Amino acid sequence: MKIGIYQFYPKFGDKEGNLSKIEHALSSQDADIIVLPELALTGYLFISKDDLYHLGESAYDGPSVKRLQKLSHKHNIHIVTGFLEREEENFYNSALLIYPSGKIGIYRKVHLFFEETLFFTPGNLGFPVFDIGGVKIGIMVCFDWIYPESARTLAINGADIIAHPSNLVLPYCQDAMITRSIENKVFTITANRFGTDKRDGKTLSFTGKSQIVSPKGERLLTFSQEEEGVKIIRINPKDARDKHINLYNDLLGDRKVSEYNI
Repeated sequence: MKIGIYQFYPKFGDKEGNLSKIEHALSSQDADIIVLPELALTGYLFISKDDLYHLGESAYDGPSVKRLQKLSHKHNIHIVTGFLEREEENFYNSALLIYPSGKIGIYRKVHLFFEETLFFTPGNLGFPVFDIGGVKIGIMVCFDWIYPESARTLAINGADIIAHPSNLVLPYCQDAMITRSIENKVFTITANRFGTDKRDGKTLSFTGKSQIVSPKGERLLTFSQEEEGVKIIRINPKDARDKHINLYNDLLGDRKVSEYNI
């Protein structure tokens, strides 16, 4: 299958502009799944709850979702994108898996980072795994990377590929995701953004360097820190299904759960 990333610079509050960029970028692509950054439609640097009320949408019938469903259907591409989800008075830093059929899968970020804790409700859907034509896709969002349990749970639940929309500001994640791929024998797709946001005296700079890593820890696809565009590679998802390291060691089967004091 063909998997890819769109790395770009989402402008804060400009849903129309960001959606238009996504539509233009994906309209000429031939891929089975393309992953976008965290909060790709709205931008990231929130100042108050008013931002959330202004920008949040329902994952099921929001106007932005409907546009992405049309895009997915027209070009037969599964899209994973970060999304500011509103459910009544709760706001989630979510990621959506949009199927060409119009079906939607939702993951809500479990591990909130820094000031996200002031605005968002922690995710309450666990770490679901979705089937796209016999290939199993797990999702985690940005800071979930620092908790090995996130990727491990997805691997135990059968994920061949972990889609990882991100707005990374710390410098460690891209290297750490090599370990996450190796220790779970899964493909990981870290779709980051780049650029610097400044609002109300606050500044955040994002690290770019999106990547796809193989179950052997190989960087199969990379971006530079401030590179914009879509990149796609072909993989065989079956490479993630044999969890043996050698004849005698199976990564998941050899776990000694009874001995872990957690």
